[in-house]
Amino acid sequence: MIAADTFSVTREDAQAIDDCWNRIGIHGDKSCPLLVDHIHCRNCSVYSAAATRLLDRYALQQEDRVQVADTVEEEVKTRSLLMFRLGEEWLGLATRSLVEVAPQQAIHSLPHQRSRALLGVANVRGALVACLSLSELLGLESGGGGAAPGARVMPRMLIIAAHGGPVVVPVDEVDGIHAIDERLLDAASRSGTHADAKYTRGVLQFRGRSLRWLDEEQLLSAVTRSLT
Repeated sequence: MIAADTFSVTREDAQAIDDCWNRIGIHGDKSCPLLVDHIHCRNCSVYSAAATRLLDRYALQQEDRVQVADTVEEEVKTRSLLMFRLGEEWLGLATRSLVEVAPQQAIHSLPHQRSRALLGVANVRGALVACLSLSELLGLESGGGGAAPGARVMPRMLIIAAHGGPVVVPVDEVDGIHAIDERLLDAASRSGTHADAKYTRGVLQFRGRSLRWLDEEQLLSAVTRSLT
C-alpha cells in the first residue's frame, strides 16, 4: 500500500514533467508521430526518461527522511538502570555496576567484624563473597513495607562489581532494568531534592514511583571502604 505522503511527493514532481503520453500519446489523442514506431508510450525513451526522473526524485526524498529520522533517534539518549526496592524506597543503579541478580542465599556472619555494613559472607557458585547492607550504607530504615498490596514479592541478591571484587547486596524486591531518557536524569540531578541523600545523583518520578538514582562511583567507593 502506498502512503498518502508518498503519493503527494510523486504527484508534485510529476507537475514539473511533460506528460506527453497523456496529451498526444496512448492516453491522449494519439497524434504523436513516434507512436508509429513504438506502438505504445512505454516503449518510448521519452516515457522511460520521465519515469526514471520521478523515481530518482522519490529516492532522494526518502533518503532525506531517513537521515532526519536517524538524527532524531541519535538525539534521544538513554541510560540503563536496575530498579530495586529497600524497605519503602525504590532505587536505581547503573547496570554497568551490576554483575548479576541472584536468588536469596543464606548469609554467614563473621566474628569480630568492625564494619556495621558488613553482614557476613554468602556462597555464590561455590565462592564466598562479602555481603553488605545497602540500607546501612545509605542510611535507610531496613525492613518495612513498600510492596504493592497482594503482590508476590521475592527478595533477591544483587552482585555488584566493587573496586576490590564482587560484593553481594540483599534487596527486598527487583523491578527490572529500564532505559531512562538522559534528559530526565539530568533534570533530576539538577533539581537539588537529593542534597541530603547519601550517594545519590538525583530523584525522579518513574511509573508512579519516586526513584532515587544512586551515584555508582560514590557508592562503590563506600563499599570498598566498608570492607577495609
